[in-house]
This record gives sequence, C-alpha cells and structure tokens, in this order.
Amino acid sequence: MPNKTAKPAAKATVAKPVAAKPVVAKAPAAKAPAAKPAAPKAPVAAAPAKAPVAAAKPAVKPVAAAPKVEEKKVVTQRQGFKANEFVVYPAHGVGQILAIEEQEIAGAKLELFVINFIKDKMTLRVPTAKVANVGMRKLSEPALVKRALETLKGRARVKRTMWSRRAQEYEAKINSGDIVAIAEVVRDLYRSESQPEQSYSERQLYEAALDRLSREIAVVQHSTETEAVKEIEAQLAKSPRRTGAKSEAAEGEADTDAEGDSDETDGDGGATVADEAA
Repeated sequence: MPNKTAKPAAKATVAKPVAAKPVVAKAPAAKAPAAKPAAPKAPVAAAPAKAPVAAAKPAVKPVAAAPKVEEKKVVTQRQGFKANEFVVYPAHGVGQILAIEEQEIAGAKLELFVINFIKDKMTLRVPTAKVANVGMRKLSEPALVKRALETLKGRARVKRTMWSRRAQEYEAKINSGDIVAIAEVVRDLYRSESQPEQSYSERQLYEAALDRLSREIAVVQHSTETEAVKEIEAQLAKSPRRTGAKSEAAEGEADTDAEGDSDETDGDGGATVADEAA
C-alpha cells in the first residue's frame, strides 16, 4: 500500500514542469511592443516636410512688391516731366520733350530726356536723374508771366560799375532760367528810339534776353513769338524815361574800350550762341 501511494505523487510532480512550459512559450509575445517604436518615426519625418512649404510662401511676396519700388524711382527721377511737354532748359530756353529713351553706357542703362529746340535746330539729351542739377523746369504759371510783364514797366536799374561786370550779371540772369530775372535784363537794356543806340555787346545780350522771354510767354499764352514780342515792347513803352541815358551809354562804351571787355563778353556770349546754333 505505501508503494501505490508513492507513484501517484511522482506523477503529480512530473505534471508540474509541463505546465511551466507554456510560460516560456509566451516570451515571443514581447516582440509586439518592440515594433511600436517604428510607428512614431512616420510623424517625425513628416513634420520637417511642412516647414519648407510654409517658408516658401513669404518669399514670393517681396518679388511681387519689387516693381512698385522701381516705378517710384522712375517717377522721382523724371520729376513729373512727360513726353511732348514743353520745358525750360536754362542754358537754351524753351524746348519740347520728344521722347524718353534708354541707352546703355559703360554697361549701365541710362534713361534720357530727348529735348528738341525747334528755333535753334538742336536736339539735347539730358539724363532724367540730372534734371534737378541742370535746373530744368516746367513752364511758368500765368500768374508768374504776368509778374514778369509788370517788371518790364518798372524803372531801369543800371549799376554804375564797369560794363564787364554788368555784362556778367546780365548773362547770369539770362542763363538762370528765371523768367522774372530775364525780364529785368530786357528792362535794363531796352533802348527806345529817342535814346542812344546800344553797343554791340549790349544789343547782343538784349536780344538773347528778349528771345528767351518771348518764347516762354508765347508757349504759355498759346500765341506766336511775334505777338509775344509786341506785348513785351508795349509794356516797355510804359516804363518811365530814364535820365542820363546818354552819359550811361557813353560810360559803358568807354569802359568796354578801356578794359577790352568787348572781346571777353563777346567770347562768353558767343559760346552760348554757338551751342544754340550747333
């Protein structure tokens, strides 16, 4: 009897290790969590791909805004001048802008005003960026033209200095482009029929000032130069007669002969006339 009872006990002990085997077999199930770390890699790789797309959008906006800046620069350089417009160029008087063209000089593009002076048969090209430096301006307003005509009716103001200095002052006023200053030259150098004749240099400066003044008045008032000259002479006729005109004229001629200023003045004035006739 004791032997029979011992056998079943041994069987029971053998069965226990068999039950422990399934516990070891469950170990491969741990591979499933090892595969999970591969899943977060997909969102990490996708995140940087969106960043370049968002950065590319603002880069397009400055390119679209660039032309506006260039347009502003062009308008600033042209100073509001347009093609077919009449302008005043101080050194040559009234001219007309025929066109605005571009030329390549030394590898750089340069924008130019093409200005035609019909009476002088001359065409001038002026860089748009230099119009302020050369003093080019628009035509005078009617109110300023009226002021210039009123200036002609005033009394002539002749300084008692050597003619050479006065001639330089007159020439500077003529080339200033100021319509009132040019009117002053016409007023001061005007001689009526009852007054003595002008010297050659005086007559030359007077005609240059008269030409500049009549051209601008004609364009502003939409009349001819002949009509403008008649209007100027009518205003000059209203000016008070100058006293001592003979002595002043004689003094001017004497100074010219003594100093040799006629050659100096004619040289300066002749350069301007030569440029206009070129």
